[in-house]
Amino acid sequence: MTVKIEKMDHRGRGIGYHDGKITFVENALPDEEVEISVVKETAKYKEAAVVNFISKSSTRTKSKCPYYEECGGCHLRHMSYDDTLKFKKNKLIEILSKYAGIETEIEMIKNKNRDFYRNKVEIHIENGKAGFYKKGSHEIVETDRCLNVEEAINTVMRSLDFFHLTEANMTIKANYNGEVIIDIKTEETPEIEIEVLRNKMKLVGIILNGQTIFGADHYIEVLEGMLFKETYNSFFQVNRYINEQLFEILKKHLREDATVLDLCCGVGTLSLIAASKTKKVYGIEIVENAIRDAIVNARMNKIDNVEFMLGDAFKNAKMISEDIDTVIIDPPRSGLSPEGLENVLSLNPNSIIYISCDPVTLSRDLKELIKNYSIQKFYLLDMFSYTYHTECVCILNRR
Repeated sequence: MTVKIEKMDHRGRGIGYHDGKITFVENALPDEEVEISVVKETAKYKEAAVVNFISKSSTRTKSKCPYYEECGGCHLRHMSYDDTLKFKKNKLIEILSKYAGIETEIEMIKNKNRDFYRNKVEIHIENGKAGFYKKGSHEIVETDRCLNVEEAINTVMRSLDFFHLTEANMTIKANYNGEVIIDIKTEETPEIEIEVLRNKMKLVGIILNGQTIFGADHYIEVLEGMLFKETYNSFFQVNRYINEQLFEILKKHLREDATVLDLCCGVGTLSLIAASKTKKVYGIEIVENAIRDAIVNARMNKIDNVEFMLGDAFKNAKMISEDIDTVIIDPPRSGLSPEGLENVLSLNPNSIIYISCDPVTLSRDLKELIKNYSIQKFYLLDMFSYTYHTECVCILNRR
């Protein structure tokens, strides 16, 4: 069966029609005609894979990754880098319009390191095979090098034989200096050849099922000349360069006399950047280890105009007694809870800086926020190159 691709959906799939049903086709571009194999069908739509290209788009590019056709880690490596940015911008425009009725100028921040940019990755090991999941399944695509991750992580991936694992999940993190922390979850008792691994990489620590069995459970990350303690299981943005661009955006939109509330502050990266620019910063975070790290990070950087508190950021947004000028929101993918939205609005800040990795939940929340606030600036940062994922920063000022 053949399908003519008319456009792309928000996950980077081609959209065509077959037997009157909308059909989503992986790895297909507009204006291409493809033979397909249906992998899923419902009453309303079909999902399909390309069997053969009858005609190809002039914009199609050949992926540099040998695993791309199978691996589910990327979605857009059959497009040029500039075309992926156009796709993301158009996707964002459509979502903002559909879910919030918003039309606004969008400034794109490109990723300087379009390959080898991720400082964190999760590897799956099943039946002794290690790699990433195949698209749409839990079948392992064996991989010894990923174009998305920093080379320090690829060194670990090429050394998996020395862990002697057959069933496990492994999270690998790397810092600015190529030092790595490896977090392993498994029911096995592996005989890890630590000395061999130490000779192959800058190994800081190995954590096995929550217990540190070698070295330390953290390392030091350096960004914008500041030091950050990063524990193996704490949240940290995966793209160092784009993270620094985020810092620059933050500093550009903060006033020196402002009192700032940073909700979901994590290990305090944004709080400390804000504190270096403003009068006072409060950070709230529900994860206890993250708050501990945030306090250490403030001390390491000799920043004393910041105060960190443990608690649910959305429920406790009103716990600060003084007037808040600016609220920084960097919520999970689910966005603000109704209670969180209500509490943020009750603070009546002059400005809100909303950072989001999900444009749909961002649009949902903006639809409510723009009743009281106007959008001053909207940024789209290419945090996750060659994937359909987006990172947005919206600057809102009170009307």
